[in-house]
Amino acid sequence: MKVVTAKYLDDYKIEIIFDDKKRNVINFLPALKKYATCKKYLDITLFKKFKVDSGNIVWGNNWEMIFKIEDLYENKLPKVGHCTTNV
Repeated sequence: MKVVTAKYLDDYKIEIIFDDKKRNVINFLPALKKYATCKKYLDITLFKKFKVDSGNIVWGNNWEMIFKIEDLYENKLPKVGHCTTNV
């Protein structure tokens, strides 16, 4: 499974469309609040700067924040350790 498109909606919600046409609206706010590695993205300006890269939704240069694709697909955020940073 891969993310095909992602569209910012409002607040911390993003609509994600997968390669099998499944659509999820995901509220990332609980994960951003829960994990120290994600708190930087509570700045809505930074949060809105996501991109789809290699079939996933990522933030920052070098995939600074990324969530497991399986969790995005199942719309089951947050889960321990699924918000990570590469810095």
